[in-house]
Amino acid sequence: MGNDNSLLRWIGRFILVAIILMITSFLTPGFTINGMWSYLIAAVVISGLDYLVEAFMGVDASPFGKGIKGFIIAAIIIYLAQYVVPNMGVSIMGAVLAAIVIGILDAIFPARAM
Repeated sequence: MGNDNSLLRWIGRFILVAIILMITSFLTPGFTINGMWSYLIAAVVISGLDYLVEAFMGVDASPFGKGIKGFIIAAIIIYLAQYVVPNMGVSIMGAVLAAIVIGILDAIFPARAM
């Protein structure tokens, strides 16, 4: 029963991250994602890269997690995700702006976006 609850929590988290990415792509110039599947794939890729950075480097890669270091790592993760996610395009400035928007939305929504 505990595993079912955990699985539902993860699915809900990815859906929330996908919604945050939708809002971010709408608000941020230089950051575009087209298609529902691309939003979900981006949510998985960005969350996975965040997990790897946190596990191997011990740095919280949320945009406002660990000051400027976390913000820069978040922008890099967003920029690199475009090479894995179909229908996603990010400029360097778009990645920086997206990290800001995601950081703000991360503070508003109850789940961690990155």
